[in-house]
Amino acid sequence: MTVLEAIQRGAEFLARKGVDSPRLQAELLLAHVLKLPRMRLYLNFERPLTAAEVDELRGLMQRRGRREPVQHLVGSTSFCGFELAVNRHVLVPRPETEILAELGWQFLNTLNTEAVALDFGTGSGCLAVALALQCPRARVTALEISPDALEVARQNVERHGLRECVQLLPSDGFAAVPEEARFHLIISNPPYIPTGEIETLQPEVRAFDPRLALDGGADGLTFVRRLAAEAGSRLAPGGRLMLELGDGQAAAAREIFVRQNWIVETVHEDYSQRPRFLIAGRA
Repeated sequence: MTVLEAIQRGAEFLARKGVDSPRLQAELLLAHVLKLPRMRLYLNFERPLTAAEVDELRGLMQRRGRREPVQHLVGSTSFCGFELAVNRHVLVPRPETEILAELGWQFLNTLNTEAVALDFGTGSGCLAVALALQCPRARVTALEISPDALEVARQNVERHGLRECVQLLPSDGFAAVPEEARFHLIISNPPYIPTGEIETLQPEVRAFDPRLALDGGADGLTFVRRLAAEAGSRLAPGGRLMLELGDGQAAAAREIFVRQNWIVETVHEDYSQRPRFLIAGRA
C-alpha cells in the first residue's frame, strides 16, 4: 500500500463512519505514523508503507472510526501556533479559545509593570502557556482541581520552558490562592455546558472529553456565578476578568456579573460573530 492509497482508503473508511473532514483526518493519522509533517505526504505519494506502518495506521483508523478524537490519537494539538500535549484527562482546546488567549495577552502587554495573571481551571494549560509565551514579563498562576489534568498542564509548561513563569496549583476554585494575592488578569474557560445537553454533543466530546471540564450545572452557569462572586476580591486595581461563555449565555452572564457589582466592558464575539468572551472589571 502506498501513501496515496492509504490516504484514500482511510478517508473512505472515516467518511462511512461519519467523521468530519475524513481526508484531512486520514492524512493527520498517516503523518503521525510516518513521523512526517502532513504536507510532506504530498511529496511521498508513491512511498510504500511497511507492514508495521499499515498495522499501526489501521489501528488508529479504527479508533478514529469509533470517534476517538484525532488529538488523543496523536497525543497533541496546536493552540495559538504551538503544540500542546492532550489526552482523555483534559479538554481539547477549541479554536475559539485562541481568541480568549489573545485578548488576555494583549491586555497584559499594555501594562507598564510585571504582570501577574491567574488561569482558573487550566486543564491542559493552554491559556497559561499562551499568556506566558506571548507576554514574557508575565507571571501566571494556573489552578486545576483534577490531578490528572494538572499533570498534562505540567508537561506543557515544561515542554515550552516555562517553569519559572507558570506556577501550577491543585485547587478547588481559589482555595489554594493566598488571600493577599492580587492579579492583573483572571482568565478562564470554565465548564459551561448545561448538564442535560452533554449527551447531545458530538461523540468526540461527550464520550472522550472529561465530564468535569464540560458540566456547567443545570443551566451551564455554575462557574460564571462562582467567578462573579469570588474573583472580584482577587483582582488588582485596574485588573480585568476575561471569561469564555457558551452559546447563548452572554445576556445571563452579563446580568450575573452586574448584580455582583462588576463593570462589564464588553462581550467579545467569536469567529461566528456570536457573543462569547465576557470582559469585566471592578469600580
